[in-house]
Amino acid sequence: MKSAPSIRRSLLLWLALGLSGAILVAGIALYFQARGEANELFDYQMRQIVASLPRQAFSPMTENGDGGPELDDQIMIQIWDNTGVVIYHSHGQASLPPQAELGFTNVRQSNGLWRVYSAQIGNTVVQIAQPQSARNQIAAQMAVKTVTPLLLLFPLLGLLIWVAVSRGLAPIRRAAMEVQARDMHALSPIPDATLPGEIQPLTQALNDLLARLGQSIKAQRAFVADAAHELRTPLTALRLQVQLAERAAGEGERQAAFGDLKQGLERATHLLQQLLTLARQEPGAFDQAHAELDLRALLHSVIGDFALTAHERQVDLGISTEMPASVTGNADALRILFNNLIDNALQYSPAGGTIDVSLAAGAAGVTVTVQDGGPGIPEADLARVFDRFYRAADSQSQTRGSGLGLAIVKQIADAHQASVSLQNTGHGLRASVRFNA
Repeated sequence: MKSAPSIRRSLLLWLALGLSGAILVAGIALYFQARGEANELFDYQMRQIVASLPRQAFSPMTENGDGGPELDDQIMIQIWDNTGVVIYHSHGQASLPPQAELGFTNVRQSNGLWRVYSAQIGNTVVQIAQPQSARNQIAAQMAVKTVTPLLLLFPLLGLLIWVAVSRGLAPIRRAAMEVQARDMHALSPIPDATLPGEIQPLTQALNDLLARLGQSIKAQRAFVADAAHELRTPLTALRLQVQLAERAAGEGERQAAFGDLKQGLERATHLLQQLLTLARQEPGAFDQAHAELDLRALLHSVIGDFALTAHERQVDLGISTEMPASVTGNADALRILFNNLIDNALQYSPAGGTIDVSLAAGAAGVTVTVQDGGPGIPEADLARVFDRFYRAADSQSQTRGSGLGLAIVKQIADAHQASVSLQNTGHGLRASVRFNA
């Protein structure tokens, strides 16, 4: 398994490379600066040498070519007469060619580049030449002498960098140790008042995650507690109904007991199905793919599923108003949403009643409305009917009510950035689901 990159190693590596690069760039810059200064200095010396020569005519060289003591290789002096004959040469090696222009010129010879200064004295031309390599060597020596102290300080600078990086990363290590030492149930915020400002965004994001995780765990615990409480009642009723069936004296009494037992099983089954549905719709529980879907076709399919139930209860169920509309969402989740709304409407609509489903689309979004003919919900309970396991006072007598249907509707609507509202119309309850454009 490939190890994760280390911030410490990355910082030390880049700082070392940056420091080395800075020293290298400084050395190169010093070399060019020193070479420029050396050129100016040696050019000045060459002019001074020419200026110090006597102004009278020079005597020609002897036949053996000895013009006096030979100078070192760092400088060469030649004197030409007006006929182009060398009358003085400071070296035994081949002389430089005469220059047509007076002043400074660069001459390339077989042994390298030479810097030549030519000046006329009387009827003679004096040339003073110096190899460029000598100047470069002096410039390099000056640059090395300047950079050497920096190179000697490099280990000390490296140690200072290592100490600084270690001290800078120490708060991260302390925060990590604090998180690692925590118990799995400890979800209190991590104190970050003493941490550097660069680390605080990370700890604040982690504290936000811990807060949301705490709220989720709290909600799950409340859900489990409520579910256990809700399941206790039907299970107790089932146990009593079984005991009644066992104690039944006659066939008619036994049949009635088994009928009550069957209804109790249906209520318990419905409650478990609602609990499983709610658990599946919890945020993050499952990866629900969203896609564009035809909302009108989905509503027709849902109403078709309830057609037989509506016919048995003598309720007129259908779409009163519709238009083409599409939304982006999960088809299975939205089917559950509309199933719950229509199932609630069927539960509370009297025989001979009407349930109208309408679909309207506009620039602001798409709205689906389910209007039933039931008694409605007391105004005091409208704000709480979306809570889990809450049932309005008028619905306590309903045999199949679990208090989860509208909670599931609200959860699915929130997952689709939709809003759901309930309104008493005087002749029933209107449930509206609005999807933003």
